[in-house]
Amino acid sequence: MSRWAARVEGWVLGRERPPGPFRPGFWRSPLRGPWLTSVFGVVLLAGLPIVAVTGLLSYAAYNPRLPGNDITPEHGLLGFYLFDWPTSPVWLYRVTQGTHVVLGLTLVPVLLAKLWSVIPKLFAWPPARSVAQLLERGSLLLLVGGAVFQFVTGILNIQIFYVFPFSFYPAHLYGAWIFMAALVTHVALKLPRAVTALRSRSFRQELRTPLRDTRPEPPDPDGLVPAAPGSPTMSRRGLLAFVGGASAALFGLSFGQTLDGPLRRTALLAPHGRHYGPGPNDFQVNKTAASLGIGPAQTGPGWRLTVRGTREVRLSREDLLALPLHTYRLPIACVEGWSTEQEWTGVRLADLARLCGAAGGDGVHVRSLQKGGAFSHASLSAAQTADPRSLLALRVNGADLSPDHGFPARIIVPGAPGVHNTKWVRELDYRPST
Repeated sequence: MSRWAARVEGWVLGRERPPGPFRPGFWRSPLRGPWLTSVFGVVLLAGLPIVAVTGLLSYAAYNPRLPGNDITPEHGLLGFYLFDWPTSPVWLYRVTQGTHVVLGLTLVPVLLAKLWSVIPKLFAWPPARSVAQLLERGSLLLLVGGAVFQFVTGILNIQIFYVFPFSFYPAHLYGAWIFMAALVTHVALKLPRAVTALRSRSFRQELRTPLRDTRPEPPDPDGLVPAAPGSPTMSRRGLLAFVGGASAALFGLSFGQTLDGPLRRTALLAPHGRHYGPGPNDFQVNKTAASLGIGPAQTGPGWRLTVRGTREVRLSREDLLALPLHTYRLPIACVEGWSTEQEWTGVRLADLARLCGAAGGDGVHVRSLQKGGAFSHASLSAAQTADPRSLLALRVNGADLSPDHGFPARIIVPGAPGVHNTKWVRELDYRPST
């Protein structure tokens, strides 16, 4: 047997460690230890369940049981939901999705710091000495992999930068369940040690400890404390301040996209910028008319809205403007996290239902001039259709809709995700929604 083969055999059988990061002396930071890891873990344990719950609420907001709304049709039991998405309060989706995105971004530095603090565990050798250790290592790998996958794909999605070769929505849903299962398993295995570690040091005292007095934590059975620590170049309070400052900066650069007014200027991380031109149509645009090939040929004088119930009615924009119009101030919120509140004027969906003879308990399937794509159509529930604030909007802030905001007509439903406020509407098909 060659020397190289003998060394590989020794690594596989656990008689010796592979070189590099698998060697105990490779990791030398004196800051690493169970206390620091547990501090980051507590922050994540407080924030990640909120991110997970608001993410599942975002899925429920699509009313996936209705035709055409489920963008993860192969979900099986992983796509369950327990209720139809309500229209009141009108700000519900704005708050839940804004929280999901902004809190997720805010936790990125904490997640990276937590991964840095436990990275020696990922290179422990041999991989497992017992079934219990194998379960712990497996949960750790799924936890780390799941966290990285969810955060990376989520951030790429809100920046509309789809470089991955798969559909974001099903991958994010499946990844969320894998991550949550790994998180529950990991917390169950590590919570007693984390509590002990947190009690081993005073947080206030650690914040008062300068660099010159920074010392390694006592050796621990998990091997987080280095065997041969180097000299500290940063105190623990400095590291905590750096991570906290980075989280605060990300919060400050993204929170403004969920608000109107001057704070919108602070949202440097907003995926669609901060300025959309002067006038009543100056608010966020997700997809422009030009990018989807929608122009005057489709939206000009020849445009007609088809409304179907027990009979079919075709209406021009002038016909719609001659019907009773209603004005409501309602928010519109997108899955990318941005939201805004504007004043919308249009015809009630309930009035259009009566016009075509639809039953009072019918929902409506909406089709757009947009050709193809998962969001060129959407179904609204009977409760959404019946809400008097649900409109086929023709104007915004007293002016006609701009082409990018859906001229000649768009849907506005209180509390619905932005993609269900369909733009460039061409057809309303009223039908039972159960």
